[in-house]
Amino acid sequence: MEAENVRYTVERYEADVPVEEYMEACVDVPTFLECCKQCGNYGKVWSCPSYDFEPEDYWRKYGNLHLIGVKICFPTEMTEKTYKKEELDTLVQETLWAEKKKLSEELMEMEQENPGSVSLSAGSCLNCKQCARLTGEPCRFPDKMRYSIESIGGNVGLTVTKYLKQELIWMEEGRLPEHFILVCGLLS
Repeated sequence: MEAENVRYTVERYEADVPVEEYMEACVDVPTFLECCKQCGNYGKVWSCPSYDFEPEDYWRKYGNLHLIGVKICFPTEMTEKTYKKEELDTLVQETLWAEKKKLSEELMEMEQENPGSVSLSAGSCLNCKQCARLTGEPCRFPDKMRYSIESIGGNVGLTVTKYLKQELIWMEEGRLPEHFILVCGLLS
């Protein structure tokens, strides 16, 4: 598979979990809100905190969470190489953007097939180059904007190990990890 000049393969993992169980095992809004405050998107992107609703109430509107994990695996010749910061940023952006876009389209189709459901994106919203929240305007695409699991208090690292039976690998400076994992879901 290719995203521009990036070669990689994709593995897919899925799991269904009752929302009540997921909240008990993986949702910790205060902890993840503090993490979100360290991010440059906090208060600047409509899909990120701070919110005018309680994240726990958002979860409780649904009974089931269908998790999807996409593991993006890089070949050894790419993971053994050392990259300049700009090269690595480009590789990461091209790869994650291509796979996230596919997941977003798939999740929107799943919503159509499951009335009353809503998807949770893999990371922050990428619908606009600059979010309207920065200028105090409402979201330009409220029909497309979705929250991520982590933005409403979900522990994605724990989700990956507990429900998708995979392991997160962190990036080292100048190096691609063996894989990335994008995690998203459908609340129904």
